[in-house]
Amino acid sequence: MTRKAIFLDRDGTLNEERGYLRDVNDLVLMPGVAAAIKRFKDAGYLCILTTNQSGVARGFYPESHIHALHERLQQQLKEQAGVELDLVLYCPHLPPRADRPELNNEYVQDCECRKPKLGMIKKALEVYPDIDLKQSYMIGDKASDVEFAHNIGCKSVLLKTGYGERVLAGKYQELKFQPDVVCEGLSEFLR
Repeated sequence: MTRKAIFLDRDGTLNEERGYLRDVNDLVLMPGVAAAIKRFKDAGYLCILTTNQSGVARGFYPESHIHALHERLQQQLKEQAGVELDLVLYCPHLPPRADRPELNNEYVQDCECRKPKLGMIKKALEVYPDIDLKQSYMIGDKASDVEFAHNIGCKSVLLKTGYGERVLAGKYQELKFQPDVVCEGLSEFLR
């Protein structure tokens, strides 16, 4: 028997987009997100976070800060709807670029886990090898989320929250693939 999953971006998808969250208390769920996660889980979906978090590579905070942010995220989901994400995956890396010579640490590297590459999906499939990607969705607010969905073979949902409106207007990241679904926000998906 196979399972279906909803892969979720974090900033601008689950919580308010505020740039790099240096204060854990700045992570605030958007309205309706916790109820949407509960609805997804009640419909039989695994809910898996897949998020690029380059603030570590940029020197804004240590990797432990990402863990603290995700603990706050899970706490808010539990408090608001009695649910938690099934798996939390993130990429703390940033590819090296000539225009960023000041960024020189172990996190500045060409990795396989930064979306739209496949590293996070490989980790998810190690934990849940029975996921049917064709019956699954990737939900996010960036063109890289849509490309990630294309690369892993699941359906893509682009939200207009976060950077989504700018992506659709051609003002942030280039859409290499059209999303399968466009929604105002997470709470509108799978109604």
